[in-house]
Amino acid sequence: MRRVAAAIALAGPTALAFFSGGFFDEPRLWAGIAACGLLVVAALTSPLPRSPWPWVAPGALALLAGWVWLSAGWAPLEGAALADAQRVALHAVALLAATLLLGALPRAVEPALALGALVVVGYGLAGRLLPGLVELEQSRTALGRLEQPLTYWNAMGALAAMGFVLGARVLGDPERPPWLRAACGAATVPLGLGVVLTFSRGSLIALAIGLAALCLLAPTRAQLRAVALALAATVAAGAVGVALDGIRTLGGSAREVEGAAMLALLLLLMGGLAVLALREPPAGRLRHAWPAALAGAGAVVLVMVAVGLSGALPSTGTPAAGSDPARLASAESNRYAYWRVAAEAFAEHPLAGVGAGGFRVEWRRGREVLDPARDAHSLYLETAGELGLVGLLLLGAAIAGVAMGARRGAPGLVAALMLYAAHAGIDWDWEMPAVTLVALLIAGALSGRPAG
Repeated sequence: MRRVAAAIALAGPTALAFFSGGFFDEPRLWAGIAACGLLVVAALTSPLPRSPWPWVAPGALALLAGWVWLSAGWAPLEGAALADAQRVALHAVALLAATLLLGALPRAVEPALALGALVVVGYGLAGRLLPGLVELEQSRTALGRLEQPLTYWNAMGALAAMGFVLGARVLGDPERPPWLRAACGAATVPLGLGVVLTFSRGSLIALAIGLAALCLLAPTRAQLRAVALALAATVAAGAVGVALDGIRTLGGSAREVEGAAMLALLLLLMGGLAVLALREPPAGRLRHAWPAALAGAGAVVLVMVAVGLSGALPSTGTPAAGSDPARLASAESNRYAYWRVAAEAFAEHPLAGVGAGGFRVEWRRGREVLDPARDAHSLYLETAGELGLVGLLLLGAAIAGVAMGARRGAPGLVAALMLYAAHAGIDWDWEMPAVTLVALLIAGALSGRPAG
């Protein structure tokens, strides 16, 4: 029964992804009900952790949910505050359930979540690879960027990047069965293409951080070879995908032909990587892990800039919108303005903040650019501005609890968690449960693993 509940938990974010990532009220409510059910099963079937550390993060999140709920009393928008409270409560329950259910199954988490990310990203790619057969809705704001089924391109990029890191870890783990290494290695190709087609600079930077962390945490020749192979296949797929209008922008008059060509190349690269994964991985550890880590991160950043320069020289103003490669070579963003307003809100209300959901009001009061932003695009700065020092301390306690559980944990899980933490600092992943729940499942698997 515990294994069935664990399987349901691991599949949960993938299922939720097809309901706009769980962002809206109804799917979030159903996700909360499911998380409570899993927690009941976990409490009845799982041994309780003896160490206090696994309880710290869920407890801190539960207190944070209570603080968010209390902030509705001084928040300018009560409905937005209560929605935030529901979201944080979902995260707290899901993290505790994951801690109880997945602690004994940490090695199943990496391939399971990589497969889940592949399902989500593969669905989004299907509209580009199989036009005429698969037609997906596209919002006007996406402007051709990969956004389905989450409906937000940056969230798609973050999810694909986490899946890429998890797949690369399994590919570079000599203790895994060859067939599993081959499957996860093949999965990195569409996942990498998915990151590229979101044209999300933040996701590419977070991917660089995740790969650098992976090389440092698993400093072996097998892991370095796996990262190099996955990146090489991604570069090949991404270069062709960016060059074809039907793949890059969902436009053009030859979408069917371009989709078929891209699909053929994708299958060829996936097959080649799978065949290489079946070979015996190289043995031995690296003498110095830092060069490998910097090489992995640098490769991602160089590809990002090269793709941007291949489209056009970067402009000096707001970066090119939509699926324009030029945006990847630009550091311009309205996020700096969001962060300034959030910091000013914290400075004016340092203890309790302006109340959950209040950033959107502060933004309209203090903005200097015409942008209908609803979030500060940073979990940490938005928490400071909306919930003050109390909220920051509770969030910090949750992060500390997760960090203690991640000590000496599985390298792939820790690297993916670091990737999420980096991306959450520059976007609103926290409010997209289908992405955040992946990170919470990872945190639970690390925190709940048996001692030793």
